[in-house]
Amino acid sequence: MGLMLLAAGTVLALATTPALAQESTQAQGFNPQELLRDALLWIQNLGPTGAIAFILLYIVATVAFLPGSIVTLGAGVVFGVVLGSLYVFIGATLGATAAFLVGRYLARGWVAKRIEGNDKFKAIDEAVGREGLKIVLLTRLSPVFPFNLLNYAYGLTGVSLKDYFFGSVGMIPGTVMYVYLGSLAGSLAMVGTESQPTNPGIQWAIRIIGFIATVAVTVYITKIAKKALDETVPN
Repeated sequence: MGLMLLAAGTVLALATTPALAQESTQAQGFNPQELLRDALLWIQNLGPTGAIAFILLYIVATVAFLPGSIVTLGAGVVFGVVLGSLYVFIGATLGATAAFLVGRYLARGWVAKRIEGNDKFKAIDEAVGREGLKIVLLTRLSPVFPFNLLNYAYGLTGVSLKDYFFGSVGMIPGTVMYVYLGSLAGSLAMVGTESQPTNPGIQWAIRIIGFIATVAVTVYITKIAKKALDETVPN
């Protein structure tokens, strides 16, 4: 219970001050990857409560702009491919939802400043009000759109919380593949390092899925934006 209250308090503190949370990751001498790796080592020794601690860690990492790739890869070592993928998906979905709500209700000014002048987010904003679920789904599949910042940015758009939440299923293919790659490491000390074992076939699959999704979301957003423009501007 103490673990859950501590983690929940951390999430709340980070969620109410996202700018400070990000700045803390840039502090001199701070190594977020090492911190997350140490947290995974601790979770590995927790036994049955490790799953809860891992999900809470993923939520904190997502809200605080910490590198989730290390946590995702580490899940493959700690829990294996099946359970690791499940726990990552739950943690990423809850963390993304928390960031979305912060962006919508608590930190709109900070988020707007961060995405100001970004053409990708401008295009998403114009299209997501019409086809929210499809746009969220496609951007979750595409590596072009940064996961952590996108969570906050969606809070400024017209997408509903329901469409945003269910659009998270787009994370599943990438989640499973990265957890599998992490499982090949066999040790948390090797996760995210150059010596980590890899599977070229899986890596190419990730690239191909990401490329297809990027093309699809670009074409789809352009089509929706053109349709909206045609309806707005009289002939």
